[in-house]
Amino acid sequence: MDANLDALALLGLAVSSFVLLTGCANMVLMAALWVLYMSLVSVGQVWYSFGSAQECSLATQRRQNQEFLDIHSRDNADLATGLSCEAAVQRSAGGEGCVCRPPRTHGSTHDWPAAPVRLEDHSDGSRELRSPTQPRRAAVPPTLIWTPERSELSAVRWDPTSGKAQGWESQLLETGFLGVFLCPLWTLSRLPSGTPPSQIVLWGFRWLIFRIMLGAGLIKIRGDQCWRDLTCMDFHYETQPVPNPAAYFLHQSPWWAHRFETLSNHFLELVVPFFVFLGRRLCILHGALQILFQVVLVISGNLSFLNWLTMVPSIACFDDAALGFLFPSGPGGLKDQVLKMQEEAPRGARPSLRFGCVARRAVHVALGVLVAWLSVPVVLNLLSPTQVMNTSFNSLRIVNTYGAFGSITKERTEVILQGTASPNASAPDAVWEDYEFKCKPGDPGRRPCLISPYHHRLDWLMWFAAFQTYEHNEWIIHLAGKLLANDRGALALLAFNPFEDRAPPRWVRGEHYRYKFSRLGGQHAAAGRWWVRKRIGPYFPPVSLRDLEGYFRSRGWPLPELE
Repeated sequence: MDANLDALALLGLAVSSFVLLTGCANMVLMAALWVLYMSLVSVGQVWYSFGSAQECSLATQRRQNQEFLDIHSRDNADLATGLSCEAAVQRSAGGEGCVCRPPRTHGSTHDWPAAPVRLEDHSDGSRELRSPTQPRRAAVPPTLIWTPERSELSAVRWDPTSGKAQGWESQLLETGFLGVFLCPLWTLSRLPSGTPPSQIVLWGFRWLIFRIMLGAGLIKIRGDQCWRDLTCMDFHYETQPVPNPAAYFLHQSPWWAHRFETLSNHFLELVVPFFVFLGRRLCILHGALQILFQVVLVISGNLSFLNWLTMVPSIACFDDAALGFLFPSGPGGLKDQVLKMQEEAPRGARPSLRFGCVARRAVHVALGVLVAWLSVPVVLNLLSPTQVMNTSFNSLRIVNTYGAFGSITKERTEVILQGTASPNASAPDAVWEDYEFKCKPGDPGRRPCLISPYHHRLDWLMWFAAFQTYEHNEWIIHLAGKLLANDRGALALLAFNPFEDRAPPRWVRGEHYRYKFSRLGGQHAAAGRWWVRKRIGPYFPPVSLRDLEGYFRSRGWPLPELE
C-alpha cells in the first residue's frame, strides 16, 4: 500500500509540476489530477477505517466504563490537577491504571467514552497493557505511525479528536474541483481564444472564500468566550499546534495589541467577506485584505498549507485590470494578446463557437446548479446557532463548511517520549533520554521551527494527544512499540533518536509537561531557552516490548521486530 501511495503521489506531482512550470492546462488534465487526489483519499480510507466494524457501540462502551468507574471509584487517589482530563491512579492487586475523561476540544461535538486501561502484572513477572473492553481493534491502524506525513491526501476523513477531517484537506478537494473548470476543454494554449474563464467558476471561487472566512468568524463568536472577551490572542501564539519563531515574539506583545488583533480578526472574518457582493472595488479590496490576512497568519504560525491554499480563491476577486501589472506588456506578450482580442470583439470578429466551447458552457451551467444545490445545507449550517465546522454534506466534498479555532486552549501541554536502557524502569538510577520530534516543542532550548507550507503530521497529532489521554490515542502506544524496536520508519519521523547506533531502549514512557514561552529578557531567555516547562506527571507508564505483546495482539497489530 505504501508503494501505491508513492506512485499516486509522484504521478500527481508530475502533472502539477507540468501545469505550474508551463502555465498550460485543460479540463482533462486538471480532472485527472483531481481524480489522483481522490484516489489517494480512497487508499487512505483503507487504513483509517481499519477495525471500525469491530468496535463496540458507544452506548455499550459507556455502560461498561461506568460500571468500571463505579467499582473502583472508592479506590481512586492522587487526583491530578491542572490536566485537561480528570485522571485518577487506581491501585489494586492487579496493578495500576488510569481512568480519564477527555475534554471537548476546538469545536468538537464528539462525546468521547471513557476507556480505562491498566498495566497488569503477571505471575511470571511480565506486564501487559490491557483494558476491560479488550479485545477491541483500534480505529486508527498501525500504518499511521510510520506514514503520517507521507501525504496530506490520505487522511481527509480522519481527525484524532472528532473523527472529522482537518479543514484544509476538504478545502483542497473543493478548490481543486473548481480549478478543473477554469481551463479550456482540450487545448493547452496559455491564452485560448473563445474560452475565457467562466463567470460561474469565478463566482464559485468567491463563494468559497466567503464561506471559509465567514464560517471561521461565526464559529469563533459562537464558540470560546475569549473571542467575545477579546482575550484569545493572549494565548493563541503560545498554544497553537506548532508555533514558529515569530509566534514567540508576538506572544510578548502588550495586552492592547492582542485586543486589536482579535478585533481585526473579527472584522476580517465577519464583515469583509460581504465585500465580495458589493461591486468591483470592494470585491478587489476584499481579495487584497484576505491575502494580506493570510500572509500575516503564515508569518505567525505553522498551519500547514492552509493559509497558502486560502489565498487561491481570493485571487478570483481581482479582474484583468487589477492584475494586468503582473504580466509582460511587450509585443507578443500575454497582455498584448489580450488587448488585441479585446479590440477585435467590438468589430464582431469573434470566432465561431466550436463544439468544445458549447460543451464547456453547458458544463459550467451544470456546475453552477450543482454548487447552488449543495450549498443549501452549508448555508443552513452557517445560520444555525449549533454550527459545526470542517464538515461536508456530500461524499465528494465539493461544497463544504469551514472554520478554525472555535475554541482556544489556555495552556500548552506536551507529551515527551523517553527511553531508557536500564533493565529496571523503576530504578532511581535509571537514565531516561528524550526523543525529539522535528517541529513540536521538546527541548526548551530548541528554537521553534518554520515549516509552512510543509506539514509534519505526527507532530500535529502529538499536539492533540497532549490534551487528551493515551487511551483515546492508541496510536501513541503503537509508536512506543516501534521506538522499542528502533524501527527505521518510525524514527525517520523524528528529529533525534537518543539510541541511534546503540541497542534499542528496554523501556519507553510518555511524560506530560506544561510548556510556556520564556519571558523576553528574562532569566530563561537569557540562558537561551525559548520555553519553560514543568512536569505534570506520567502520560503513559513505562512499557517494554514484552508488556505490549498482548496489547498489540488484541488489536491485530504485528509486534515490532528489533532492527
